[in-house]
Amino acid sequence: MTDARTQTDDAPLATSKLGGAVDQATEELIEAKGDSLIGRAVTINRPVAELFAYWRDFANLATFMENVERVDVLDDRRSHWVVKAPAGKTVEWDAVVTEEAKDSFIAWASGEGADVPNSGRIDFRDAGARGTVVTATILYDPPAGMIGKLIAKMFQREPAIQARRDLRRFKQLMETGEIATAAMNRTQFEKEGG
Repeated sequence: MTDARTQTDDAPLATSKLGGAVDQATEELIEAKGDSLIGRAVTINRPVAELFAYWRDFANLATFMENVERVDVLDDRRSHWVVKAPAGKTVEWDAVVTEEAKDSFIAWASGEGADVPNSGRIDFRDAGARGTVVTATILYDPPAGMIGKLIAKMFQREPAIQARRDLRRFKQLMETGEIATAAMNRTQFEKEGG
């Protein structure tokens, strides 16, 4: 019989089937800001150093994060986020890198007065010939509590939905240099008689 303490699980800690994994994920966030925990992972066929460097330039995040309007880099550890919310609104906050290890992980927490208090961690783990496993673990407080979470889910702006989509878009961008979309480009639209 295998001892649960020695088992490993490639799932994000927030979704692991191993006992105590959620507590471990929360502890590893460095600063627990929020009460809704999500975790998502994706394997990307690119080297760890390349993915870490792209992500660490926080201004790049708006290139693949669908609801992020912009990230203003204030200094090496602080950034200001402007994110789309339901009903045409935006939410904003300052984020502070609380801990990081080059080519391994970045942990952050929102500053005081954030519209959406949050904290989290992005981990980059070498997967050998398969590339890199990128895991996002996020703890957040939805605006307006559970009602806000339901409204955000209806408008596809809920962080658990967005984390999955954004990681998929990050994978596409890093592996192919572009993000696939179902929308027609101008030339296709004109050919269709638009």
